[in-house]
Amino acid sequence: VQLQAFGGGLVQAGGYLRLSCVVSGGTFSNYVMGWFRQAPGKEREFVAAISRTSGITSSATSVKGRFTISRDNAKNTVYLQMNSLKPEDTAVYYCAGDANYSSASSLLSVYDYWGQGTQVTVSS
Repeated sequence: VQLQAFGGGLVQAGGYLRLSCVVSGGTFSNYVMGWFRQAPGKEREFVAAISRTSGITSSATSVKGRFTISRDNAKNTVYLQMNSLKPEDTAVYYCAGDANYSSASSLLSVYDYWGQGTQVTVSS
Protein backbone atom coordinates (compact mmCIF):
# COMPACT_ATOMS: atom_id res chain seq x y z
CA VAL A 1 0.00 0.00 0.00
CA GLN A 2 1.39 3.41 -0.98
CA LEU A 3 0.16 6.82 0.08
CA GLN A 4 1.22 9.95 -1.75
CA ALA A 5 0.38 13.34 -0.29
CA PHE A 6 0.59 16.59 -2.20
CA GLY A 7 -0.86 20.08 -2.27
CA GLY A 8 1.33 21.77 0.33
CA GLY A 9 2.98 25.12 -0.22
CA LEU A 10 3.57 28.62 1.06
CA VAL A 11 0.52 30.70 1.92
CA GLN A 12 -0.14 33.88 3.87
CA ALA A 13 -2.02 33.83 7.14
CA GLY A 14 -5.74 33.75 6.51
CA GLY A 15 -5.30 31.87 3.27
CA TYR A 16 -6.23 28.34 2.32
CA LEU A 17 -4.81 25.14 0.88
CA ARG A 18 -6.24 21.77 0.00
CA LEU A 19 -4.11 18.71 0.59
CA SER A 20 -4.72 15.47 -1.25
CA CYS A 21 -3.53 11.96 -0.54
CA VAL A 22 -3.83 9.24 -3.15
CA VAL A 23 -3.74 5.63 -2.02
CA SER A 24 -2.63 2.79 -4.27
CA GLY A 25 -2.02 -0.92 -3.83
CA GLY A 26 -4.96 -1.62 -1.57
CA THR A 27 -8.71 -1.32 -1.24
CA PHE A 28 -9.11 2.33 -0.29
CA SER A 29 -12.67 1.96 0.97
CA ASN A 30 -11.41 -0.45 3.64
CA TYR A 31 -9.15 2.15 5.22
CA VAL A 32 -9.80 4.65 7.94
CA MET A 33 -7.80 7.69 6.88
CA GLY A 34 -6.14 10.39 8.91
CA TRP A 35 -4.03 13.50 8.62
CA PHE A 36 -1.24 14.28 11.05
CA ARG A 37 1.34 17.04 11.15
CA GLN A 38 4.77 17.60 12.57
CA ALA A 39 6.32 20.99 13.19
CA PRO A 40 10.09 21.42 13.64
CA GLY A 41 11.18 20.24 17.06
CA LYS A 42 7.75 18.91 17.93
CA GLU A 43 6.11 15.51 17.97
CA ARG A 44 3.76 14.40 15.26
CA GLU A 45 0.20 15.31 16.17
CA PHE A 46 -3.29 14.41 15.05
CA VAL A 47 -5.15 16.77 12.75
CA ALA A 48 -8.22 14.97 11.42
CA ALA A 49 -9.56 11.52 10.57
CA ILE A 50 -12.41 10.03 8.62
CA SER A 51 -14.13 6.67 8.71
CA ARG A 52 -14.32 4.29 5.78
CA THR A 53 -17.61 5.58 4.45
CA SER A 54 -17.20 9.26 5.46
CA GLY A 55 -19.92 8.84 8.04
CA ILE A 56 -17.72 9.81 10.95
CA THR A 57 -15.03 12.44 11.13
CA SER A 58 -12.96 13.82 13.95
CA SER A 59 -10.55 16.70 14.21
CA ALA A 60 -8.18 18.28 16.66
CA THR A 61 -9.46 21.17 18.73
CA SER A 62 -6.85 23.47 17.20
CA VAL A 63 -8.28 23.06 13.70
CA LYS A 64 -12.01 22.68 14.36
CA GLY A 65 -14.04 25.04 12.24
CA ARG A 66 -11.09 25.69 9.92
CA PHE A 67 -10.04 22.30 8.52
CA THR A 68 -12.30 19.74 6.89
CA ILE A 69 -11.41 16.17 6.03
CA SER A 70 -13.23 14.34 3.25
CA ARG A 71 -12.70 11.37 0.99
CA ASP A 72 -13.66 10.14 -2.45
CA ASN A 73 -13.60 6.36 -2.48
CA ALA A 74 -14.02 6.29 -6.27
CA LYS A 75 -10.76 8.24 -6.62
CA ASN A 76 -8.87 6.52 -3.78
CA THR A 77 -8.22 9.97 -2.36
CA VAL A 78 -8.56 11.69 0.99
CA TYR A 79 -8.53 15.48 1.23
CA LEU A 80 -7.81 18.07 3.88
CA GLN A 81 -9.31 21.46 3.17
CA MET A 82 -7.49 24.02 5.30
CA ASN A 83 -9.02 27.48 5.64
CA SER A 84 -8.10 30.50 7.75
CA LEU A 85 -4.56 29.25 8.02
CA LYS A 86 -2.37 30.49 10.85
CA PRO A 87 1.43 30.57 11.21
CA GLU A 88 1.13 27.88 13.88
CA ASP A 89 -0.28 25.53 11.23
CA THR A 90 3.17 25.44 9.63
CA ALA A 91 4.31 21.81 9.57
CA VAL A 92 4.88 18.78 7.41
CA TYR A 93 1.50 17.14 6.90
CA TYR A 94 1.23 13.38 6.62
CA CYS A 95 -1.66 11.22 5.52
CA ALA A 96 -2.12 7.82 7.10
CA GLY A 97 -4.34 4.80 6.65
CA ASP A 98 -5.46 1.76 8.62
CA ALA A 99 -7.54 -1.25 7.65
CA ASN A 100 -8.23 -2.60 11.13
CA TYR A 101 -10.09 0.20 12.86
CA SER A 102 -13.65 1.14 11.97
CA SER A 103 -13.75 4.57 13.59
CA ALA A 104 -11.96 7.81 12.80
CA SER A 105 -9.14 7.38 15.26
CA SER A 106 -6.88 10.17 16.48
CA LEU A 107 -4.24 7.73 17.72
CA LEU A 108 -1.02 7.81 15.74
CA SER A 109 -0.21 4.21 16.71
CA VAL A 110 -3.38 2.92 15.01
CA TYR A 111 -2.23 3.76 11.52
CA ASP A 112 -0.16 1.23 9.60
CA TYR A 113 0.41 3.10 6.37
CA TRP A 114 1.95 6.56 5.96
CA GLY A 115 2.60 8.96 3.14
CA GLN A 116 5.82 10.87 2.65
CA GLY A 117 4.53 14.21 3.89
CA THR A 118 3.93 17.56 2.27
CA GLN A 119 5.21 20.86 3.64
CA VAL A 120 2.76 23.59 4.59
CA THR A 121 4.22 26.98 5.46
CA VAL A 122 2.03 29.85 6.64
CA SER A 123 3.62 33.27 6.72
CA SER A 124 2.44 36.03 9.02
